[in-house]
Amino acid sequence: MFGRVPKKSDNTRYYEVLGVPKSASQDDMKKAYRKAAIKNHPDKGGDPEKFKELAQAYEVLSDPEKREIYDQYGEDALKEGMGGGGGGHDPFDIFQSFFGGSPFGGGGSSRGRRQRKGEDVIHPLKVSLEDLYNGISKKLSLSRNVICRKCNGKGSKSGASMTCSGCRGSGMKVSIRQLGPGMIQQMQHVCNDCKGTGEKINEKDRCPNCKGEKVAPEKKVLDVIVEKGMQNGQKISFPGEADEAPDTVTGDIVFVLQQKEHPKFKRKGEDLFYEHSLSLTEALCGFQFVLNHLDGRQLLIKSNPGEVIKPDQYKAINDEGMPIYQRPFMKGKLYIHFAVDFPDSLARDQCKALEAVLPPRSASQLTDMELDECEETTLHDVNIEEEMRRKQTQAQEAYEEDEDDFHGGAQRVQCAQQ
Repeated sequence: MFGRVPKKSDNTRYYEVLGVPKSASQDDMKKAYRKAAIKNHPDKGGDPEKFKELAQAYEVLSDPEKREIYDQYGEDALKEGMGGGGGGHDPFDIFQSFFGGSPFGGGGSSRGRRQRKGEDVIHPLKVSLEDLYNGISKKLSLSRNVICRKCNGKGSKSGASMTCSGCRGSGMKVSIRQLGPGMIQQMQHVCNDCKGTGEKINEKDRCPNCKGEKVAPEKKVLDVIVEKGMQNGQKISFPGEADEAPDTVTGDIVFVLQQKEHPKFKRKGEDLFYEHSLSLTEALCGFQFVLNHLDGRQLLIKSNPGEVIKPDQYKAINDEGMPIYQRPFMKGKLYIHFAVDFPDSLARDQCKALEAVLPPRSASQLTDMELDECEETTLHDVNIEEEMRRKQTQAQEAYEEDEDDFHGGAQRVQCAQQ
């Protein structure tokens, strides 16, 4: 984060709030904050605004890096460089972390310490179209971290821990770097000494089960139920089943459905599409075939007597599409898309036989004299898409050549004029 050094502003107010001189040691500030915070705590009838000011002042002056910035540049530098300085933390959180509990006895503060939300763990789950049509239950084994049962998440055999000296218990460090005249860079990063926990555990006192990590790995088997009609990309959540951590609300394990391609069926929302090819005879004279559905049923598909199926034609069957999610007894439509396979060639006698039953040719026939005056042509097979791409490439190349010729000619004309 970059910022221009502000003009030196008031750098004594925080000391006045705590009631200590600028030369006060860390112990002096701790004593002053302890006494003033207990006196002004809202649970004891104190002034909430005064309590907030005390927390803000102590949060800045108890951190050597922040105190140095404050002493040199004042409160404005903290706000500019760190998004609000000491004002960004909850005063009740600072009070709770300072005392490690309630100094008043009994149940402690009515607010307590807020817990952060742990991260959700996302897993893709591949499913077939049959799974989404019929529904399925899958048992999945996962490994996750849970609070160590041997030390109850303390990380030590005695249950004790020390405040990290590197970050003074905040879990974060602030580094300052001079970039140039009037420019500084301030960066806030996780403390490497305690990995952001704000505390350290004596090597000899570490819990033998979790090695001081406070959490231990555990195998967990989850029964993932894919309901009928679920969609590709839909999420199935297991609240509170992600990695556990002390003072953290456990996140969720989330499975995201990923549908595999089906060789025959395509899905569009609640509807299914099925591709089927007919021979020319079937398209003209009638057909019937068996369709193997996604649930194993066999559907008899047939044309009506005398019906002709045209190439690229669609037919629909009601209530044979996908089940509707959470209303599985209702289904969409099944659409059948027909392609017609034409023969590559016909023999002369086959042509005559077809002409006898098919509608007659166009009546406009040419005479022999008219035919003699015509020029004969030869038809050949072509891939029209490939042909159009080739022509487009040729046109682009010709255009670029013309552009080069134009600019070259213009330069030559200018040279001649000079």
